[in-house]
Amino acid sequence: MDRTAEIARETAETRIQLRLDLDGTGNATINTGVGFLDHMLELFAKHGFFDLEIEAKGDLHVDAHHTTEDVGICLGQALQKAVLDKAGMQRFGSFTVPMYEALAKVDLDVCGRPYLHYETPLRDAKVGDFDVELAEEFFHGFVNHSGTTLHINAPYGTNQHHIIEAIFKAVAKALHIATRLDASITGVLSTKGSL
Repeated sequence: MDRTAEIARETAETRIQLRLDLDGTGNATINTGVGFLDHMLELFAKHGFFDLEIEAKGDLHVDAHHTTEDVGICLGQALQKAVLDKAGMQRFGSFTVPMYEALAKVDLDVCGRPYLHYETPLRDAKVGDFDVELAEEFFHGFVNHSGTTLHINAPYGTNQHHIIEAIFKAVAKALHIATRLDASITGVLSTKGSL
């Protein structure tokens, strides 16, 4: 079963090419022009065992907002396409990641109903040139275009880099669990018979 997807998105603000393989080994080739975002996506691929290729050009002379959000949109579109009809898939995933003083807990459902709960101690700050509020924008784009219900809770942490890194790693691990195929699941894991 080929659970890969390729997405091309072009707007007046960004031009993005993305390829996702849900059954990869964690290889990543990422170039968004936003260094911190590249780092987060590389570790997302590594810890989720996804192969991920992204080439993005955006209006970085304005700021990183459009590029970050649109990469999230494209990743969401790729996930929605790669899971096919979701037959045999675990569907639910949860994972907690400690990152030194920070902790992130993620619970998700790849169910076709987009929803984001995002509760973190992140404040108006930057990690390098990256505005920390853009992490939330990324996940809004992701859930709205993947149809994922995603609960992100980071109850504590003081280092902004650690908090965001723990979140991305926890999302990757939870998504890896949710997208695994299980031979004991007949069709989709729903009493409705479809997701």
